[in-house]
Amino acid sequence: MTTLTEERTVDAVPVRPLSPARSRLREWARWASVAWFLVPALVLFLVFVLAPIVVAVYTGFFKWGGIGPMDDFVGFANYTRLFADQVFLGDLGRGLYLIVLSITVQLPFALFTAVLLNQRLRGRAVYRMLFFAPYILSEVVTAVLFTMIFLPDDGMADHLAGALGLEGLQGTWLADPSTALPTVFVVMTWKYFGFHMMLFLAGLQGIPAELLEAASLDGAGAWRRFRYVTLPLLGPTIRISVFLSIIGSIQLFDLVWVMTAGGPNHSSETMAISMFQFGFKRYQVGYAGAISVVLFMISLIFSLFYQRYVLRRDLSGAVTSGGDR
Repeated sequence: MTTLTEERTVDAVPVRPLSPARSRLREWARWASVAWFLVPALVLFLVFVLAPIVVAVYTGFFKWGGIGPMDDFVGFANYTRLFADQVFLGDLGRGLYLIVLSITVQLPFALFTAVLLNQRLRGRAVYRMLFFAPYILSEVVTAVLFTMIFLPDDGMADHLAGALGLEGLQGTWLADPSTALPTVFVVMTWKYFGFHMMLFLAGLQGIPAELLEAASLDGAGAWRRFRYVTLPLLGPTIRISVFLSIIGSIQLFDLVWVMTAGGPNHSSETMAISMFQFGFKRYQVGYAGAISVVLFMISLIFSLFYQRYVLRRDLSGAVTSGGDR
């Protein structure tokens, strides 16, 4: 028996190189397509982000009331005044107070709720919706709602305090300097913890169930599974949540403004409220510009530091916690 082997040859189709003119035309078309998508975004970024920053920096070097030409150049006098102002230094302290409470109270509460709602509970979808619903409300609506709740004598909070035997708190929620800021923080927690809860839920559902089952088979209890398996794998989500919480606390404005306007006696005032007060109430726009620059620099420096030293492994693709080895 003879075997015939057929050799099949495929003729190569010659590829004609593009002419220089046609190559340049194609390159120009590619760059035009890129510009078509990028230019509108860049224009918006320049007009609504970079331009206001430049104007604020420039304004901070003048004593200006917002009307007429800026001809009273004072150099760094606004900044010197800023860091000698006890109210502004108090704003920094109050911002730090909100940050500490957010990290130590609000986020752990959101994490606990997320872990609870990640279990097989009847009606857990309803609970998730109810806990996330406050985040959908605008800050102004939330502030007006809780202003009515904390009304002296007629508010729900006073009635609840009376029922619990806490008559000393009645009428003081937003009117007493010692309770105004903690009350604002309670409203902040009600408003934002659902957002962080959903972040944690997303992180928890991304953890492979096989790892938890393996840890359970090895004899690890619920706490040890959470401590040594769930928490490290949830590290990137926790770090992002901490970052968003701190930035939000630094820039907090509308919720506090509607509830207390920074009062009483500056006890709930933030840097953003000080900037608004001086810029639009007292017509000291140059000083308000200096406040806005300091607020921007605090946010920028913190963001760069946090990304460089905390989010470094997450941004490079790692999912475990801890420093680089």
